[in-house]
Amino acid sequence: MLLNVDSIQKSFGDRILFDNVSFKVGARDRLALVGANGAGKTTLLNIITHCTGYDSGNITVGKGVVLGYLEQEAIEIQSSTVLRAVMSTIDEFEAMEHRLTVLEQDLAVGDEEDQEKLLEEYGHLQERFELAGGYSLESRAKAVLGGLGFSPEDVDRNVDEFSGGWQMRIALGRLLLKNPDILLLDEPTNHLDLASVTWLESFLRSYDGAIVIVSHDRSFMDDIVTRVAELSNKALSMYHGNYSDYLIQRETRIEQLEVKLAAQLKEMAHMQEFVDRFRSKATKAKAAQERIRKIASIRAELVEVPERAQEVHFNFPQPQRTGELVIALNAVSKAYGDNVVYDSLDFKLYRGDKVALVGPNGAGKSTLLKMLAGVLAPDAGTRELGVHVYSAYFAQHQLEALNPENTVYQELDYVADGWTQSQVRTLLGAFLFPGNDVDKHIDVLSGGERARLALAKMLVKPAPFLCLDEPTNHLDIASVSVLEHSLKNFEGTFALITHDRQLIKNVATKIVEVDNGTVTLYDGDYEYYLYKKSLTEDVGAQSVSQGKALSIKPTVKESVSAKPVPSRKTKEQKRAEAEARNVAYRQTGSLKEELRETESNLARATERQDELLVFMANPDFYLDKVVYDAAMKEFTDLKRQIPELEKAWLHVTEKIAKFGPNSNE
Repeated sequence: MLLNVDSIQKSFGDRILFDNVSFKVGARDRLALVGANGAGKTTLLNIITHCTGYDSGNITVGKGVVLGYLEQEAIEIQSSTVLRAVMSTIDEFEAMEHRLTVLEQDLAVGDEEDQEKLLEEYGHLQERFELAGGYSLESRAKAVLGGLGFSPEDVDRNVDEFSGGWQMRIALGRLLLKNPDILLLDEPTNHLDLASVTWLESFLRSYDGAIVIVSHDRSFMDDIVTRVAELSNKALSMYHGNYSDYLIQRETRIEQLEVKLAAQLKEMAHMQEFVDRFRSKATKAKAAQERIRKIASIRAELVEVPERAQEVHFNFPQPQRTGELVIALNAVSKAYGDNVVYDSLDFKLYRGDKVALVGPNGAGKSTLLKMLAGVLAPDAGTRELGVHVYSAYFAQHQLEALNPENTVYQELDYVADGWTQSQVRTLLGAFLFPGNDVDKHIDVLSGGERARLALAKMLVKPAPFLCLDEPTNHLDIASVSVLEHSLKNFEGTFALITHDRQLIKNVATKIVEVDNGTVTLYDGDYEYYLYKKSLTEDVGAQSVSQGKALSIKPTVKESVSAKPVPSRKTKEQKRAEAEARNVAYRQTGSLKEELRETESNLARATERQDELLVFMANPDFYLDKVVYDAAMKEFTDLKRQIPELEKAWLHVTEKIAKFGPNSNE
């Protein structure tokens, strides 16, 4: 066991944050810490890393176990190149590398009598350095930086040239390269784009050590974690599976506890009724006293039902209805020095479009969003707004509109026309301003707090066209749900950049892919976009595999008058076409077999899911824990498998259709 957290208690004044919290972390654990804002997730990470003290209990870290902690905000990076900054925490390598350099200098100028001794030390040290991976350290560092979105040119730039968000990426890269036994990550995706989040997921899935994550990114947790620890009501509850599994298990557990609590209360009420009726009668006094003792015993063991996550849903005001055309960029161009991002780009959005901008880092997503919002002027071309259209732009650094003299409550109340005080306070609570935090002045808020407040203001009085750049940063899952609900019901138009794939899946109706100055619109949701991309990749792979047979061009013979005449196929052409038909026949044959198998698997899975639903509707189902656990695991697996089988069926059907109208027969 790498880490043992045993019976930890932590208080702030009279408030007990958590009591008797215990859990263990093994060598390959992937654990998510979840809970409402203020439940103590970050505090618990700080306790584990000795950044914060605790009242009682024990933290035991295995002998020689190295902890690596990525804090949510703290950045301490000395001025150096990006590459050196990432490599700087590998103290052992640095020490050996420094000693090798010193020895090389001594060998160059040293006396002959010292040469043999120096050469022997140099040889031993060089062998140790090589075996420890010292010579591959730089290439590994560059690979990590590349995955986090840094270009080859960026690694030699000074860290001081980068914004806070990019410096957080440097801090993450430094931690990943250090390869600690336990990675403690507090909101690691906050400053990453979609491509970098995907890379980080892949990196963490194959990571050799243990991982403990605090994150608001639901898809990220689904792909990484195998256990979920929930902090709620001062206690910690453990669930097996990923985040989606946790949600199902938690709801079932709450329902079970509610049933048990109702039974306890009913039994207590029944016995109390007996006590009240017969307490004063001598013949029943002994029985009444016995029931009083039983009531006390049940009350001592009364189950505590966790609070369900509060869903804060407002009917946000809708913007004024606009014309059909919302915005048009006409032949716009934009360059940064010699770097041409866009050249004569034409781009339009229409009323009701809910667009997510996706693409690799540095492709121009933020530049496009800023030009759409009107906060960045193009070098050439025009920006045209439709009838009744004006835009609002949200980004982490665009917070100048907040009045530093106002309190949080005053700032939101000013734009919340017709809202009650309770409604304003509830919305602020959803955006992580509980209780007296609403009385804080803007000038004392952190950057994250200002961003959350600016987002709440935008939702209370939305413009007809919203431009949102990473709006989920600094939000917890409950707050992301509020944002998601408001965007799904928004009747205007928006363009969105986010690393949160779950948000994209749930709100976007169109996907715009930005890549090297090219903008491609996919008229469908995120699943449709992924599906179309997979088809493109399949066609590309098929073209490569059949390129030799399909690349033969017919030779057109010309008459004396130089007018083209119908060509006659050569033997080589006929042979190539026959081979192409044979390839297509073989491929459709295997595809049809795959389709039949997929259909059969889908039918069996759907039938079994229906059987389990009937079985789970029986109250006796919850009495046998072994049966319950097995059925819940099977049901959860089926919920994951059926959408995958449906997607596979659609994919194979589309592949077969590409070979012609009769290919499905």
